[in-house]
Amino acid sequence: MLNDQPTNRRTSLARVLADFSPALLDLVAGEPEPADEVGGVVIHDPGDEVAYPRRAIVLGVGVYGTEGIARLMRQAGEHGAAALVVRGPVERDQELATASAASGVALISLTQGASWSQLTQLLRTLLTEGDVGDAGVESLGGVPSGDLFALANAVATLLDAPITIEDRRQRILAFSGRQDEADQARVATILARRVPDAYLRILDDRGVFSELYRSDRPVHIAPAAIEEGESAIPRIAVAVRAGDEFLGSVWAAVEEPLTPERERAFQDAAKLVALHLLRHRAGADARNRLRADLVGTVLGGGAGAVDALHRLGLVKESMVVMAMGLTGEEGDHARLAAERQRLTSALGIHLNAVQPRSALALLGDVAYAIVPVPADPAAARERAVRIAADFVERAGKRSPVVIGIGSVAADPSELGPSRTRADRALRVLMSDRSGRRVASIADVSVDALLLEMRDLATARGDELLGPVARLVEYDARHRSHLVETLSAWLEAFGDTVAASASTFVHPNTFRYRVRRAAEVARVDLRDPSVRFALMLQLRLMRPPPGSAGA
Repeated sequence: MLNDQPTNRRTSLARVLADFSPALLDLVAGEPEPADEVGGVVIHDPGDEVAYPRRAIVLGVGVYGTEGIARLMRQAGEHGAAALVVRGPVERDQELATASAASGVALISLTQGASWSQLTQLLRTLLTEGDVGDAGVESLGGVPSGDLFALANAVATLLDAPITIEDRRQRILAFSGRQDEADQARVATILARRVPDAYLRILDDRGVFSELYRSDRPVHIAPAAIEEGESAIPRIAVAVRAGDEFLGSVWAAVEEPLTPERERAFQDAAKLVALHLLRHRAGADARNRLRADLVGTVLGGGAGAVDALHRLGLVKESMVVMAMGLTGEEGDHARLAAERQRLTSALGIHLNAVQPRSALALLGDVAYAIVPVPADPAAARERAVRIAADFVERAGKRSPVVIGIGSVAADPSELGPSRTRADRALRVLMSDRSGRRVASIADVSVDALLLEMRDLATARGDELLGPVARLVEYDARHRSHLVETLSAWLEAFGDTVAASASTFVHPNTFRYRVRRAAEVARVDLRDPSVRFALMLQLRLMRPPPGSAGA
């Protein structure tokens, strides 16, 4: 059962500011209410009309100047947004204060040096937008279960020092307030959301991590500056474990050594952090399983599809299904599984930014996304292809990801067929050698049909017969290349010069081979029906491996 109660404080705009100020964010104008819940994050794109979730935080990337900021605040207010974030520094003037009051949108500045992608990921961690089917919030040690930012602030209060909670790879999971009281290394850590490599090398050379991994007690670390002449303050860190499993660590930046009482409190706090990390991990696993079940129910159709759509937060509107897979899937199974999960998570972040109401789940080897699109089919296909192409481009040329896009579904009953068509488009891309990485079924319908006809021929056990069979037999007996020659000629629509160039054969030699192919096959290549039948059979009934014409 979904929790219909008011969202707790971890989703409020005031909570976002409390956790991220002043290290990342600074309130310029507006007075967020403690219960002013945030419904999602949107990246502003002046060239694209993005759907806003309820009470969204809008990231104004590339928006500068009082006039431009005020104009975007008014536009965001028309969409019911909660806040606008722009790159700082921003001067506090009356025009911005007036625009904030009139639009009801708080204006927040992002610290210079912090990246927009890092802010997006941090906001997604803090917000509960992805908590599908959350039955309520438990409490561990007086802190909401799994709420790592609240826990970091609680530990910081105990120690009277700024705190970071890090995973096994020294990536920041959460941090407390008062980070401005620490040194430059801590500021760089918060901005990058991971410990800088230079600082890691210093700690590793000192043997800090070896001691941290084997000790249950807090480890004292002398000041370490990344650059010469840089001020630094000491650290104290404690490992976070669940039995023998190392989950991460908690780090405090301290001006003076902790008292014995506070050091014991720090050690005890690590046990509470372990419980929260386990709950956080279990909660994420449960939410992912539930979301996968809901997405699977929607794509399967039936009586439960509409209810599953509502639980996913999707309303009755036009949607399209995307299917994401990996090419070249030979190799280590564990590595491929990790790569699929990584790319699925990355696609989720991308969709949350450009189309926040999308639903995504990894089902088997394919990640399926249900994406709201415009009602007009042509505009819907263009929108879906652009979203997918942008993600593939950001994933990089070395990434093996490909995305097939299904047909537009005007109502939930059409999502099943949209998934089938997305799978068909994905299969074309998986077998395509042209380098295409994104395609709508409308763009590859012929290729998909040929693949299905080949499957049918294979399932029936059809064999090469007639003219093509005679060519294959002749090539095998004489070590010739008549099948290759005929295929190239048909693909070039009878253009001998182009076909000969594609096979690196002299045009006169190529013409002779075409005539010889017609003689051996006993066909009249002037007949269009014959040419079509030959081309289709050559496409569908590939010669067996090892034949000279293969």
